Amino acid sequence: MSSAAVSLKEIVDAAVAEHIGSIGALMPVLHSIQDKLGFIPAEAVPMMGQALNLSRAEIQGVIGFYHDFRTEPGGEHLVQLCRAEACQAMGSRELELHVKQRLGIDFGGTTADGLFSLEPVYCLGNCACAPSVRINDGIHARVTSGQFDQLIDGLEADE
Repeated sequence: MSSAAVSLKEIVDAAVAEHIGSIGALMPVLHSIQDKLGFIPAEAVPMMGQALNLSRAEIQGVIGFYHDFRTEPGGEHLVQLCRAEACQAMGSRELELHVKQRLGIDFGGTTADGLFSLEPVYCLGNCACAPSVRINDGIHARVTSGQFDQLIDGLEADE
C-alpha cells in the first residue's frame, strides 16, 4: 500500500473506529493495522494509546508478548515452521535445517530480496500430519524438504 495513498494516522483511526466499542479493542486494532501494513510501526503506538486511553508501555507490552506482531516490515510471504513436539518427532528439526539453508536466513529473518520471512511457531494444530509448515494462510502437512522446495519454487515463479 502506498503511504501517499493512505496515511498511517488514517489506518490507525480506521482500525480504532472499527473496534472502539469492543472489550479488549487493542488486539483487534493491532491485527487490523498489521493486516494493512504487514507490521506495527512504532509511530502508531502513541496514536493507538491516545485513541484507546492506554499507555505506550501497555501497548508495547502486548506487541512484545505476542509473537505474531511484527515491529519491522517482513517479507512478502511469511513461512512458519512448527516446532512443537509432535512435529519434532516427525522430522521438523531436519526440515528446519533445510528451510534455513534454502532461504538463507534464520528464524526472525527476512530474505535479502524481501520475498520471505521465517518464523517459528509452536503448534499449527496439525499434529497428526506432522511436520507442518504454514506459508501465508495455507497450512501444509507432512512436509518434506523436496515438498518445501516445490512450494517455494512456486512462489518465486509467481514473482
